Amino acid sequence: MSAGSERPEGAIEAPAAAPAHWAHRHLLDVDALTRPDIELVMRTADEMHDVLERPIPKVPALRGLGVTILFYEASTRTRVSFEVAAKNLSADVVNIAAASSSVSKGESLVDTVRTVEALGADMLVIRHSVSGAPYLAAEIFSGSVLNGGDGWHAHPSQALLDLYTLRSRLPGGLLEGRKVVILGDVLHSRVARSNVWTLTAMGADLWICGPSTLLRGFEAWAARGAAGRRFTVTSDAGAALQDADAVMALRIQKERMASGLLPSLREYAARYGLTNERLRAARPDAIVMHPGPMNEGVEIAADVAAGPRSMVTDQVHNGVAVRMALLYLLAGTRRTEAGA
Repeated sequence: MSAGSERPEGAIEAPAAAPAHWAHRHLLDVDALTRPDIELVMRTADEMHDVLERPIPKVPALRGLGVTILFYEASTRTRVSFEVAAKNLSADVVNIAAASSSVSKGESLVDTVRTVEALGADMLVIRHSVSGAPYLAAEIFSGSVLNGGDGWHAHPSQALLDLYTLRSRLPGGLLEGRKVVILGDVLHSRVARSNVWTLTAMGADLWICGPSTLLRGFEAWAARGAAGRRFTVTSDAGAALQDADAVMALRIQKERMASGLLPSLREYAARYGLTNERLRAARPDAIVMHPGPMNEGVEIAADVAAGPRSMVTDQVHNGVAVRMALLYLLAGTRRTEAGA
């Protein structure tokens, strides 16, 4: 919560109804959110951050609701923070790894979603390697679906926690005109795609930078300014980092990399790796971010990742508050519909 504001300790006890201006049953991507929607998530995350500062960081806001976390890809930060967030809100949580479920026996996504709903899930957090899978789940699931990352397409909760982290460190919490750089493997990054929507919505001067082979599609997007989203795309790391207020390095996703996109990881690190020397071009108070997991020594130097500018652990911590906020808002919408 912002400095000087006050709120009774029991203010987040139960979402009797979602705020009148929150009308989303699902969170599949941030492209469906207006700036007021994003501001509401940020304010609600402030309140959840206050909850996390309590001796016992738990409230009964989702008591009686079942949250199923269904991940078809490996994850630590996203999966665990959603689980912690749901438990902090007193939900009944079921965690399913597809590799150890009936999916390994050939069960389809549709059948799995129907099964978890029949077993009592009211909210479904899903990660899938195929872009669009959460949209299919939302078509057949009667509750709320939260996209925990789908293919190369979107990672909405990560983009919102990145925004929350930036606001916590920038003067006045404002991104208007602030230069924010996303550096690295943009082509394969669902994080980058969702961050384009949130950061441009909040007025940031957004720069996307990486080898030209890892920028495919972003140049055309930037040129046409789709939906008013205007940003700069360049392969010149020096130009991108010049006077930057914040730099987000992206993981080189070796598991998704087709042959020929990079000469070698060593050459990538030499030209685009985020080092202290390269950071000298940025503003003295520039912050460093990374969605994780990190390939230290490739896209980011170890001393930068652990240095005083790094907000990497803050991102992880803030992820719990932001995901609590999202679950809370969507639960309120569900209860409003149930009572209609």
